[in-house]
Amino acid sequence: MAAHGSLLERFDDAEYRLCRRLNRGIEYRWVRVLFKSASRLGDGVIWYAFMLALPLLYGARGLRVSLFMLATGALGLLVYKILKRTFVRERPFIRHRGISLAGAPLDRYSFPSGHTLHAVCFTWQMVAAFPELAPLLVPLALAIAASRVVLGLHYPTDVLVGALLGAIFGTVGVALQ
Repeated sequence: MAAHGSLLERFDDAEYRLCRRLNRGIEYRWVRVLFKSASRLGDGVIWYAFMLALPLLYGARGLRVSLFMLATGALGLLVYKILKRTFVRERPFIRHRGISLAGAPLDRYSFPSGHTLHAVCFTWQMVAAFPELAPLLVPLALAIAASRVVLGLHYPTDVLVGALLGAIFGTVGVALQ
């Protein structure tokens, strides 16, 4: 049993070191501004704007994609809230003094990253339906995901699990469209 604890402790330590290394980026004003802006967009405002714009730009097909984004987003939110309550993982800036907070958290716990979940879910669906949006949406989703660790709000595994869940919900949305 001690070997498992030792392995988990080493993994936890390695994740903390990576988190701290990425978090140091906020020492540069332009990095802080870029990732705070990406994080703010990931609060939902950009996705609501896309859900409203798609029907205007793409007609009935855009409306269908928007409705599935809304449905998968709601399902993602439900799963996210259940996981947050189940795992109650403290955010890095709370647990480690070496992590600086550079953005306001929406709630107390970090696992999984809801911003990343929704960014991947929505990007997946929009790019599948409208590939011409990929050059805009893929970098945006990546910036939102990275912002969560850089700003001290999430561990890398929070973001990876959020991305995995987002890919699952995005795949379901595309399959049902």
